Amino acid sequence: MAVTRQDLIDFVVHESRLLDAKRYEEWNALFTDEAFYWVPLVPDQEDGINHSSHLYEDKLLRELRIERLKSPRAFSQQPPSRCHHLLQTPTVEEFDEAGHRYVLRTEFHYTESQGDELQFYVGSFFHHLTLVDGVLRMTLKRVNLLNCDAALPAVQLFI
Repeated sequence: MAVTRQDLIDFVVHESRLLDAKRYEEWNALFTDEAFYWVPLVPDQEDGINHSSHLYEDKLLRELRIERLKSPRAFSQQPPSRCHHLLQTPTVEEFDEAGHRYVLRTEFHYTESQGDELQFYVGSFFHHLTLVDGVLRMTLKRVNLLNCDAALPAVQLFI
């Protein structure tokens, strides 16, 4: 499969729309089995293993959170949260066709709503993508929040 820049951009837009529609299993299937969903705690954080992060979730942790979000007994989801992603056009930062490695940067505004409460986040997504059996998959989704070093409330969904 020949990957185009438009394929990469469409992937990022589709990924956010899955989250907004609460299609979490489909969203999680966009990751490789070894991939991480990462929200660093400080600007320019080097990694999520040796440093504390807001979120650093592998496949198991993402699956556990998805199951919790589906549970009618999840107290933190009464009433259920909703989210909305507003994206700028993603830019392709790395396009390694031979190695099947691609990195996109997307500036975003994210809003999470629960009852009368709204949480608002701004930042940059970095989607690290690869081809697996001819299909694009994420090896990493890094969410750089503008105010990542602030005391933030608990994010219920996936940014």
